[in-house]
Amino acid sequence: MSARFEEVQRGHLLTEQPHPRSTELDALSTQELVELFCDEDRRPQEAVAAAAPALAQSIEAISARLGAGGRLFYLGAGTSGRLGVLDAAECPPTFCSPPELVQGVLAGGPPALLRSSEGLEDLREAGREDLIARGFQAGDALVGIAAGGTTPYVHGGLSHAQEVGALAIAMACVPSDQVAMPCDIDIRLITGPELLAGSTRLKAGTATKMALNILSTGVMVRLGKAYGNRMVDVAVTNSKLEDRALRMLEDLGGIPRMEGRQWLARSGGSVKLALLMAAADLSRDQAVERLSRSHGQLRVALAGLNQPSNGPQ
Repeated sequence: MSARFEEVQRGHLLTEQPHPRSTELDALSTQELVELFCDEDRRPQEAVAAAAPALAQSIEAISARLGAGGRLFYLGAGTSGRLGVLDAAECPPTFCSPPELVQGVLAGGPPALLRSSEGLEDLREAGREDLIARGFQAGDALVGIAAGGTTPYVHGGLSHAQEVGALAIAMACVPSDQVAMPCDIDIRLITGPELLAGSTRLKAGTATKMALNILSTGVMVRLGKAYGNRMVDVAVTNSKLEDRALRMLEDLGGIPRMEGRQWLARSGGSVKLALLMAAADLSRDQAVERLSRSHGQLRVALAGLNQPSNGPQ
């Protein structure tokens, strides 16, 4: 282990330093405490905005992998790992994506979601082994998340991703010149010291969640999971989602609610297919074929309606 790495592990990390504005945090009035947090919580937005080029590069690179049949993995320990699991878990209900497409890998597994198992983050080989257990391979993408950048578990996973030829993306809240991470794309969310020293569930966690929101949403938009600003790949599984689907059909396709129910039934509950079917009175098979030729992009499929289809009639 290098002297530099030992130094940052001993508490010299930016995320571990005491904040000069909160040296008397326990002596503040409740109102003063809240105002201090509100003011300091502007930093995550600034940090994410500064990382916009790396986030955009990541979205393009991940989309290419997933479009070719790969998967996206988030890997981390503690708060960082839990945030990855949360973002992965939100993808299926939001975008109707298969659960295996975006996966969260947390040091310690599911039990660590509710009970701290921070000691496991020191096991470098565990990061590699957890990815191997998931069948991680060259066509996949990995986002290794570590607020302080030093987590051996995450370093092990990122190194494994590079070794197998997968896409390796690092996400940390310390400068890269303080802690280097093995990666192809380096996302740094510089939020500074926490008001409660070392508690990276605060600003660092907020910035990480914001960045993951942008990553997963951007990737899903690139994969055709949205039309305009609507979630057209939503699965109609309850009354709330049926109402949302019917409103989308009306707003985007001018289809009255009663007629919309019929198109939804014919499409098997798919808003995207229902819109395409209603636009040119297509059968479900015809709409599926056109969407397939358009790589799942509804806008492209609608633009190509005047082009002849060789699909089933």
